[in-house]
Order: sequence, then C-alpha cells, then structure tokens
Amino acid sequence: MKRNIHLTTAAIVLSLFKPAIANDLNELSAGELLEKAKAEGKVTVYSFTSRVARLEKAFEAAYPEIDLQGYDISSTEQISRLKAEAGAGIANADVVYISDAPVVLNELVVSGILENYVPPRVADRLSPEDKAPLLAQRLSTKVLMYNEEANPNGSPIKNLWQLTTPEWKGRVVMVDPLQRGDYLDLMTEIVLRSGAMAKAYEAEFGKPIELGNAEDAGHKFISDLFANDLILVKSTDDVNAAVGKLGQRNPPVGFTSYSDRRDNKDEGWALQVSNATVPASGIVFPVILGIAKGSQHPAAARLAIDFFMGDESKTGGEAFKPFYVPGDYATRTDIAPHPDAVPLDKLTAWHMDPTATAKARKDVGDFILTLQ
Repeated sequence: MKRNIHLTTAAIVLSLFKPAIANDLNELSAGELLEKAKAEGKVTVYSFTSRVARLEKAFEAAYPEIDLQGYDISSTEQISRLKAEAGAGIANADVVYISDAPVVLNELVVSGILENYVPPRVADRLSPEDKAPLLAQRLSTKVLMYNEEANPNGSPIKNLWQLTTPEWKGRVVMVDPLQRGDYLDLMTEIVLRSGAMAKAYEAEFGKPIELGNAEDAGHKFISDLFANDLILVKSTDDVNAAVGKLGQRNPPVGFTSYSDRRDNKDEGWALQVSNATVPASGIVFPVILGIAKGSQHPAAARLAIDFFMGDESKTGGEAFKPFYVPGDYATRTDIAPHPDAVPLDKLTAWHMDPTATAKARKDVGDFILTLQ
C-alpha cells in the first residue's frame, strides 16, 4: 500500500537548512561549540572500548555542564545496532567510537549512517588518510603476544608457521573471528599477504609450500592453524588471561591487542608483543570516530570528538591518557610516541587496507566457517 507523507512547512525548512547547520558547526572552535553544547546538556557515546568510562570522567571534569553518557559496546554490536536504529528512524547515539573499519566505511559511511567530523584544531596535524572518510583517533593492533615471564629471552615464535607445528598443537589462542570483526580482519590480511606467507613457509621448513587443496598460502595457513587445535574464546580478556597469566611454565601464545599490555600489573599478566615474528606479528588498523546521522546533540558531539583527540600537550593530556599506552599509536603527528612502545615504524605488523579487506573478508569468513 502506498503511503502518503505530509511534511509541514516548518519540517521542510528544517530539512533544507540542516546540512548548512551541520557545516556551520564543523567550522566552529571548541570554545564556540561549548556554548551550544551547554544548551544541549548531554552527549551519548557508543564505544567499542571499556576505556570510555575514563573518557567520560575526564570529559565531565573539563565540561561539567555536559553529561557524557558512554556505552561500552563491541564494534560488531554497534554496527548492528546503528543499522537497526537508522532503519527505525532513531538516533540514540551522538558519537560513535569504533573499530572494524572495513564494515564501518563500506556500510555505515556509504549509507550515511555515520558522518565525518574533523576538529579544525587538529586538522593540520593529521595525515589525509586519517581525516577521511572518517576521522581516525589512533591506530590499534591485533598481534601475536607471548608470556615474557616464561620466555625471558624473547618470543618463542620466530615464524608464524610454527603455530601449525606439533609443538604448538592446542597452544594458540584467539577470539573466534566469526564473532569479532577485527580478528576476521586479521585472518583476511593473512590471506591478502599470501605471497609473504609462502616465503615464510619456505624459510621455516626449507622447501616451497605445497598448497594441496588450498587456494593460496594464506588459506593454507589458516586451515593448518585450525587443524592444529586452535583454541577459540569469546573475548580478548580470555586470550590475555590464558597467555599472560603469571606463574605458567609452558603458556600458550595468542592473538590479542598489544595495548592490553597496559594491564599487566593490575591483572597479573606478563604479556609482550612477538615483534620478531616473520612475516608479521599481526595487523595495525585505524580506530575511528564519527557522528551518528540525526544526532540529537550535534554541538556536544563535535565538542566530545575534539576532546577525544587530546589536548595541546605532547602526550594528549587527560583526554588521551587512556590511550597513551604501549600498543596504541596516536594519529596526531605532534603527540609523542609512548617511550615503552615498539616504535610504529619498527612494529612488524601489516597495515590493513580497509577497502581491500572489505572485498575479501566475506569469502575468508565463509572459508573459516567450513573449518569450525
């Protein structure tokens, strides 16, 4: 049945001027946004990291007139929720803080569910690829980690293909890549880097790789890894505890976030990145910020994003403090690298191309489904 839609004159005028209003807000300084944000009084943030609680505290200390409500929601769940809310004409979120760039850029941005905003204050301190199609706040990782207490001389894994050998049968841990997009991105990158994986195979075993029924060296690695009793768990914390727990004599290794090493002292872990592993330790990917279409608090949303990018100090101040840890890399060129981190240019992890990953990851996911 055909629906009749009637717009009032006021609604028509509002729809015509809304883009102009948004553009005007995009040009305002933080100080100019503040007055408008105070009138809005609130900003809602969907965040893929639990560190949003610390962001909330720091933001409200800086702007006590504005209530920041942060929700810790995985990237996968955020994507589903944002698509459902947009389909229902609802905008519960103002700011979206999310990883899983291949899906975000190719589904949420293309469909208009997420809109870009780059604070004028930091625009000249970001590379072009970190400003569009969405703002990248930092670079994160999914890399191979080991227990440095049990391995004081360095990682026991020098080559990724070791993970497929009898010595490591049932001793490799990761989050199920069919449940978490960033782990599927890792598996996809291994496929996309099949040439490097083939060379690494020959370096490890002294002979060219025999693919058998595998499509390429990346598919062969994933197949052999699963066949070697890969342990799949529900969360990154499960990986961290299994790999990093102190007092283990023969701990497993696992793929997780390099930045989780920040919790070693509090959690009783001994996590360290396996940076000497060839052909790579894992992947580096952007963590992105966007404004939800139809944001109910557009000025406060922009003010929050400006805040999340850090202050004018060399470490980003209180706003960036939750992320000024080894394993997180600021996209702002003027924020100093963390002194205890492997420098980004020395980190042996592949930099993910979200566009290439988006094209390949469904096929990789379907392949992994056949292995489980």
